[in-house]
Amino acid sequence: MKDSTSPLSRRHFLSASAASAPLVLSSTGSSLAQGADSGGSVDRIVKPPEGKRLLLSCKLSMISDKEGDKKLSLANRLSMAGEAGFDGVDLDEAANHTPEQARAAVRQSGVFVHNAINHAHWSQRLTSAKEAERNQSRANIEHCIRVSHGAGGSGVLIVVGSGGDGSAKEIEERARTEMRKLLPLAAIYGQYILIENVWNQMFYDHNGAPDQGPEQFIAFVDSFNSPWVGMYYDIGNHWKYGQPAEWIRSFGRRCVKLDVKGFSRAKNAFVDITSPDDDLPWKQVQKALVNIGFAGWATAEVGGGGVARLKTVREQMQKAFGL
Repeated sequence: MKDSTSPLSRRHFLSASAASAPLVLSSTGSSLAQGADSGGSVDRIVKPPEGKRLLLSCKLSMISDKEGDKKLSLANRLSMAGEAGFDGVDLDEAANHTPEQARAAVRQSGVFVHNAINHAHWSQRLTSAKEAERNQSRANIEHCIRVSHGAGGSGVLIVVGSGGDGSAKEIEERARTEMRKLLPLAAIYGQYILIENVWNQMFYDHNGAPDQGPEQFIAFVDSFNSPWVGMYYDIGNHWKYGQPAEWIRSFGRRCVKLDVKGFSRAKNAFVDITSPDDDLPWKQVQKALVNIGFAGWATAEVGGGGVARLKTVREQMQKAFGL
């Protein structure tokens, strides 16, 4: 979708965010003292807003990477999320950036990055029957762990694999074996390895009824007996298959972060969050999050664009969570 904000105001914001100044405004509007070392670089700790129980984020891929013919830097794009009122960003293009680049962009923009994702987990899977592909998948996740740590984040979202890679027993054991190899690095860097529930034909019946529970996901997470493995629960993904409030209560402490999108059971399609077609029971979700004492990040995963579109998504999320 196109950004409806004026080119003049957008250019002014981007140029201002990149320019040197005595004070830099953070995404929450508070001033941050700009400390420069002898080389003139900014050195500061970027923090998310304090005092909030639920912090709102968007995926980096939702943010336009161009303005006209101009390619926008990572720092420019993070700044756009801050301008739209988000508390932070989930870096779902981690493969394109080094930890050093991610850290520099966060410091330059003043916008917090709480997580990292590498989309290659769909093509290079932990469940693959080919050892080379499993090794590459593990290397990709290791890179994401380092990028998230470099940016100041606390976790990495993964898709554990595909049900098409073998029998349920085979693929579960492959995924478990490879993930166990990642746990020492995750612990060293203090990064959660978080499993997203997706339509990959694992831990649910893809052609089953809409009354399914999360027991298989829970059993897989608990099999590690590790504080570094949890769920990045996508509320919209499995509304087709079960009741999200029940899933949240069942996950309990395992529910570390949330993905947010709208879904219409009536149309069997993803839709805008809280749009007239979104029949997801958001009031029940709100109560369930209170029941488990959830505190942390909720990240939109919907169609994006420029600042105007991002503001709309942020407002939709606020409505969904009663904020």
